[in-house]
Amino acid sequence: MGGVAEAVAAVAVVLVGLAAACTTSAAATGRGRWSSDEGWGAPGEVTYGHRALVLNGTRRMLFAGEMHYPRSTPEMWPKLIAKAKEGGLDVIQTYVFWNVHEPVQGQYNFEGRYDLVRFIKEIHAQGLYVNLRIGPFIEAEWRYGGFPFWLHDVPGITFRSDNEPFKQHMQRFVTDIVNMMKHEQLYYPQGGPIIISQIENEYEMVEPAFGSSGQRYVSWAAAMAVNLQTGVPWTMCKQNDAPDPVINTCNGLICGETFVGPNSADKPALWTENWTSRYLIYGNDTKLRSPEDIAFAVAYFLARKNGSYVSYYMYHGGTNFGRSASSYVTTNYYDGAPLDEYGLIWQPTWGHLRELHTAVKQSSKPLLFGTYSNFSLGQEQEAHVFETESRCVAFLVNFNPHRTSEVVFRNISLQLAPKSISILSDCKIVVFETAKVNAQHGTRTTEEVQSFNDINTWKAFKESIPQDVTKAMYTGNQLFEHLTTTKDETDYLWYIVGYEYTPSEDNQLVLLNVESRAHILHAFVNNEYVGRVHGSHDGPAKIILSANISLKEGPNTISLLSAMVGSPDSGAHMERRVFGIRKVSIQQGWEPEHLLNDELWGYQVGLFGERNRIYAQEGSKNVEWTAINNLTYSSLTWYKTTFPTPAGNDAVILNLTGMGKGEVWINGESIGRYWVSFKAPSGNPSQSLYHIPRQFLNPQDNVLVLFEEMGGDPQQITVNTVSITRVCGHVNELSASSLHSQDNEPAVDISCQEGKQISAIEFASYGNPVGDCTSYGIGSCHAGSSEWTAKQACVGKTGCSIPVTPAKFGGDPCPGIQKSLLVVASCR
Repeated sequence: MGGVAEAVAAVAVVLVGLAAACTTSAAATGRGRWSSDEGWGAPGEVTYGHRALVLNGTRRMLFAGEMHYPRSTPEMWPKLIAKAKEGGLDVIQTYVFWNVHEPVQGQYNFEGRYDLVRFIKEIHAQGLYVNLRIGPFIEAEWRYGGFPFWLHDVPGITFRSDNEPFKQHMQRFVTDIVNMMKHEQLYYPQGGPIIISQIENEYEMVEPAFGSSGQRYVSWAAAMAVNLQTGVPWTMCKQNDAPDPVINTCNGLICGETFVGPNSADKPALWTENWTSRYLIYGNDTKLRSPEDIAFAVAYFLARKNGSYVSYYMYHGGTNFGRSASSYVTTNYYDGAPLDEYGLIWQPTWGHLRELHTAVKQSSKPLLFGTYSNFSLGQEQEAHVFETESRCVAFLVNFNPHRTSEVVFRNISLQLAPKSISILSDCKIVVFETAKVNAQHGTRTTEEVQSFNDINTWKAFKESIPQDVTKAMYTGNQLFEHLTTTKDETDYLWYIVGYEYTPSEDNQLVLLNVESRAHILHAFVNNEYVGRVHGSHDGPAKIILSANISLKEGPNTISLLSAMVGSPDSGAHMERRVFGIRKVSIQQGWEPEHLLNDELWGYQVGLFGERNRIYAQEGSKNVEWTAINNLTYSSLTWYKTTFPTPAGNDAVILNLTGMGKGEVWINGESIGRYWVSFKAPSGNPSQSLYHIPRQFLNPQDNVLVLFEEMGGDPQQITVNTVSITRVCGHVNELSASSLHSQDNEPAVDISCQEGKQISAIEFASYGNPVGDCTSYGIGSCHAGSSEWTAKQACVGKTGCSIPVTPAKFGGDPCPGIQKSLLVVASCR
């Protein structure tokens, strides 16, 4: 570990030197125009105008996708970026995560998953640009909104306001990051990929809470960023009054409808977060957003707002490793994005958006330079037209969600599907329809490769329950605030108090009442479990435990384990938020309750197993692990076993369906929290499958350690692999041909993921097959050669293309009937 420490120290020295050398008083060279006095010059210039960002004097239509370097591994980055590029993206967006880079004040870390420079250089190597969202407040469903927790303890600090202590630390970190990028020559004017940056993040949502201080802070943040002279424009998202020359941008689901537009006539319309689904929280079911809806929103923003930049949040969500997720957020993050948690292409979303990007870019000239007009085509239909002297593109919109509408546009009669936009190249030819998905569908399946049902393969260690106030880390005659005490370095805080009990003559029931603003509470009396309670993301902030307890005459010990499931990531005045136990009382029968708040309390930060790192190889040797033959699967128990590395290259996951709540480590690396026992309305866990990056695995044997908080059966755990095992295409003969096909006719295009081939055709029908890719059958019209034709074209190949034409199937099986081709294939 000495080499690691030296590398971190070296980075810190570079940053300090760069910060000292930086001059922050120079102003940007003109409104909407960035260059440099360091000789970067016009060849690498980034400017903007009312229609678009301008790179080297050329207006650009740009599609971007968000992916976060700490939510995947460096070994995954090249393939993720390559798939994003193949999907038609030009730009990768990422936040900068202050709390992973400066976990201890003044000590920087840019190693492993936190190697920001390596991530950006990989993007550059693959020919894409970067939008660097420095923040440094990021929200992002990330622990403490990206702020390091030590910031909370800075005297006199008020986050995100015109507050000198906060501004001093914010400016120092932002300056250090900018200087690191300059030192590595990563800004576009230096020949690097960074073409735009973001300061702050959705501040308008909390600004009213700060009054005039908020307005002053916005002006200060904008000026501070611009004065760093990065050579590229700055943005503020969800900040309609972003000061010039900073560009105000939109975040949301439907920015074509909600965005107020640029706040200056010479700023472009940029959409920095188009949410591809919704992040998942424990206790909720997954909510996916359809590719049709995403495509409609993008096309409408381009048409109605003259937009020229759209970024998908997320394009790859990845994994919230360790304790990085914010309150109640699951370990997987935006699994339904175009690239799923494991980096697999999520179809048909990825393919449908790829077609959209191509359709838009082939008409980029009229979109960026043409004269814009719009007019009605009907009660719920409208046209948006961009036209130059030689080129034209039209977006025809049908807002009716239930009815296909027939419209006439420039003497052309067209059918517009319900809630759709048709893009007409040269204002004549339909090249894309948002509501018609011709991209292939994919089915993701898991395969069990290792079971742990042999009880003899498991070892256990029971976490002790602290009962001696005098031996606690801290004591005090008050209830301590949870995060202030733990510094957010652990989810857990023990509250311990003694209670002298005198029984009543009639042996009245004794009730323990606890009110907490943490997320989970476990209660023990004299080392015996008496109850637990937990909250939820959208539930009341306060959770209440009321439990009948048995006390012995004389001294008793009450041990309360307060647990957080992530720290907050948003809201005004985060530094003032209060968590943990707020009130404890004992009530005996009908007597008045005895309040214990002011008694002498002992505090134990974290778990014994955490402090002694028993999940890691060295720490594991320092405790006595026992067989679990005679153990019931009780709460607060550590489990350990080993397993071999699965063969092949498929993604590896841990199925924790039989467990309760806790955290998992593989070879000492935390793959995140789990909470399988918190069921969603469907009755299923919000998440039961947990990603193990192959980079966490050893060549052969691996150590699996779990801390189980609530009780669960480790014998039900399995190791699985996950892959796309089935692909399907369904294309109508009247559909527009794929813009990626060399043929000018509609076709079913299907392909397997890397390393797999089409092994069989499960179903094929040219005619009028019933159903879709999830449920299908032969209709009244069917070409008998369908299956044979598909097998000949596809089996044994990584991918294939089958034209939807009668000639391919030996003639028209049923003249006069509109036909389509549906093919379902297995990948092995």
